[in-house]
Amino acid sequence: MALDLFAGIPVTDYAAALPWYERLFGGPPSFRPNDTEAVWTVAEHRHIYIAQQPERAGNGLVLSFVDDLEDRVAAIAGRGIETAQRETYGNGVTKVTYRDAEGNEISFGGGPG
Repeated sequence: MALDLFAGIPVTDYAAALPWYERLFGGPPSFRPNDTEAVWTVAEHRHIYIAQQPERAGNGLVLSFVDDLEDRVAAIAGRGIETAQRETYGNGVTKVTYRDAEGNEISFGGGPG
C-alpha cells in the first residue's frame, strides 16, 4: 500500500511567509497548487506545505526525522535561520526546532540509529 503524506502549516500571509520557508528548506517549493499554498517534497511521497489560513496560523507542529541532522542544521544556519530550541533526550535522539514569525514549529530529529 502506497502512502503520500502532506503535513500542512497554516500561515497568516502566504507572500510574507514564503521566503522564510524557502530559506528553511533550501529552495523554492516543489510545486504551488494555487496562489496561497506552496509544497516542498522532503522525501519520496512526503511533503510539507504552507497554506494561507489566518484563523489557524501559528499552531502548526511538524517533526521530521533525518539521517543528516547536523549537516542540515548547519545548512539552515548558513541561510540565516537560527534554531529556537535544541533538545537531546536520554536515548541520544536530538530534536532541533525552528519557529516561523507566527510561532509555527518545524523540527528535525536525528540520533542513534
